[in-house]
Amino acid sequence: QVQLVESGGGLVQAGGSLRLSCAASGIIFSINTMNWYRQAPGKQRELVAQITSGGSTNYARSVKGRFTISRDNAKNTVYLQMNSLKPEDTGVYYCNVAMLPYEYWGQGTQVTVSS
Repeated sequence: QVQLVESGGGLVQAGGSLRLSCAASGIIFSINTMNWYRQAPGKQRELVAQITSGGSTNYARSVKGRFTISRDNAKNTVYLQMNSLKPEDTGVYYCNVAMLPYEYWGQGTQVTVSS
């Protein structure tokens, strides 16, 4: 069965950095596009970053230049390096993989950025 387990969230001051990790199991990790989403309080879940099997990346406009997504296929892990964090980056961050018609989510990790 597919499992996605996030880690690395926490409380950080504005301007600080965090690195999120998502360990995947139950899938052929290397062939899948991996995604990071976030959900802020009272808002819809939004796509933050994605990385294809070939290493191409895509970012939400609000995080471009501050966040970097990467993957280690040997470890079945995807990372999200978050720099210059802002209070509006606060939310629950989720790892996601879509293998149509199915879609899988991790349990989420809380990121809180204080001003």
